[in-house]
Amino acid sequence: MDSRITARALSASLGGWRTREPAYEALADGIRLLCLDNRLAARTALPAERELAAALRISRTTVATAYRSLRDSGHIESVRGSGSVTLPRRGREPGRVAVEDDAIDLQQASPAAWPGLAGVMSEVAADAASLVARAGYDVRGSAALRRAIADRYDAAGIPTSPDEVMVTTGAQAAIHLLAQTLTRRGDRALIETPTYPHAAEALRGAGMRLVGVPVTTEDGWDLDRATQAFARTTPRLAYLMPRFQNPTGRSTSGADEAQIADAASRAGTLLIVDETTADLAIDDGVAAGPAFAAEPVVRVGSLGKTVWGGLRIGWIRADADVIGRLISARPPRDLGPPEFEQAVAVRLLHRMPEILAQRAQVLREGRDTLASALAFDLPEWHVPRVEGGVAMWVGLDAPLSSGLVLAARAEGVYLSAGARFSVDGAHDSHLRIPFTAPTAELRRAVAVLAAAWPAVRAAAPVHAADLAEAIV
Repeated sequence: MDSRITARALSASLGGWRTREPAYEALADGIRLLCLDNRLAARTALPAERELAAALRISRTTVATAYRSLRDSGHIESVRGSGSVTLPRRGREPGRVAVEDDAIDLQQASPAAWPGLAGVMSEVAADAASLVARAGYDVRGSAALRRAIADRYDAAGIPTSPDEVMVTTGAQAAIHLLAQTLTRRGDRALIETPTYPHAAEALRGAGMRLVGVPVTTEDGWDLDRATQAFARTTPRLAYLMPRFQNPTGRSTSGADEAQIADAASRAGTLLIVDETTADLAIDDGVAAGPAFAAEPVVRVGSLGKTVWGGLRIGWIRADADVIGRLISARPPRDLGPPEFEQAVAVRLLHRMPEILAQRAQVLREGRDTLASALAFDLPEWHVPRVEGGVAMWVGLDAPLSSGLVLAARAEGVYLSAGARFSVDGAHDSHLRIPFTAPTAELRRAVAVLAAAWPAVRAAAPVHAADLAEAIV
């Protein structure tokens, strides 16, 4: 048994779990979804029946029956005297490529590889003799790649030297390294909600306590709440995605950034700016590139969204002393990305204008297709206007995202419920839908959602308006 979740934590993670009757099956479905999203890792001990019943304010019989349903479906096992634990999922799990011929995987918001990538790889392979003549690795990253990354920041108006850049195995590795190195267990971290879930997991994994600041598709960042949170909690760091935020698609204005930077400075908070989607403007004339350009922030970037998710190249841009600390703290098992991939990345960075133009076209087609399909098939939903990024944060007309995701999964469409992107288990009235899949798949996915939605709503135990009030 690797870990344990308390009744209080499980109750918060479940959010608006009671989406249908009978209650025991709604609870079982809520826990199934946590397992499918990997929010409950395999071999996690669940709370005792009496404890969970008290936290959820339901009968112990309801919890016992839900656990029995989970045992029958192979999601948990119960051992006398040891309680119930979650089991590894057989078959399809989040993060795997859909293997079914007709499956549509919209859990990951990554477009297909840039069409020119194979050619660039072939060019690097043809130059293998000079590549293998090098030492093989540098824990800071190759000098050529750090120079290329620094040049891009220079061009964006952020003077940068190669000594202020560290190459990582993707952005996720960068976020984990920052959390483990620059914080202490028990520190607070300010983070957007909804947010990129793996960043929240990295911060929690470092023992940090998360302080959520709302971001909405209509109004962007709640700056009053953010200012108050900085002053009240004095967080050690703040994690933000200011360009085409995942999942809302919103971007900060210059005034937003000035207010956030001032509040962070007063609180002594280090700002970590995630730039993985920053270059993915879709419409002409929309601001892209680095935010907080005049501020001493730590920046995280990668090629995962712009080029290909399988190219595990990320980086950290920070003051040289911070980079030095990170290099010293880098685990011995992590010596950086392969030299071949770094050589590929150097050539890709030189071709970034060409790459981003192609990306904008692909994402525009996906966005427009998804928006049109949703407006036609589900006119009661709120479809935000998105100017960049990779997904829409769609507002449902009832807080039943979790139930809908399970219903869609049964039809071969894999999505993540709104609560997956929450800091506190909320957002069940939203659904993140990436528009990175082929347009035909997007149309079919919306058709599945439209067919499933009436049944999901009909199974809800109370009127949708009552549910919304109960979950706010």
